[in-house]
Amino acid sequence: MADQPVDKKSFKKLGTRHKARRRAVDLLFEAEARDVDPADLLDERVELAARDQAVAPVHAYTHTLVEGVADDLDRVDGTIESYLKDWELSRLPAVDRAILRIAVWELFHANDVPPVVAVDEAVELAKELSTDDSPSFVNGVLGQVVLVAPQVRAAAAATRAARPEADA
Repeated sequence: MADQPVDKKSFKKLGTRHKARRRAVDLLFEAEARDVDPADLLDERVELAARDQAVAPVHAYTHTLVEGVADDLDRVDGTIESYLKDWELSRLPAVDRAILRIAVWELFHANDVPPVVAVDEAVELAKELSTDDSPSFVNGVLGQVVLVAPQVRAAAAATRAARPEADA
């Protein structure tokens, strides 16, 4: 088996951040299905993993994604909705909503994630978890969000820079 060539796509899917994103999708999906706050569900899972060794611990990046999406849900959803043509966010498959929410949050806030990686990861997750049409749909929506992401990041940085003056 060691002599077999490594398939770069398969190797990428096994990456730590990919697994963290997938778990974040699962948590956001479950939170929506149960109508609970994603951050509360995340806390439940962290506690469960601490008590039960059979439950995988929650990766720090999963924590970052779920809390980030939960904290910025209105802006993330508003952004997604603004790029849906003849669709409403509520009509999308729930897994697609979770995937798009994570990718948009990463595009806006994860400075250590190149935009192409955020989009590629979202498309890969859609291939793994959703319908045959979802990867191209997710790619199309995120292709539009990528165009505005630098302005959103710059505005967020300017807001953060202005806050210390307001607190003084």
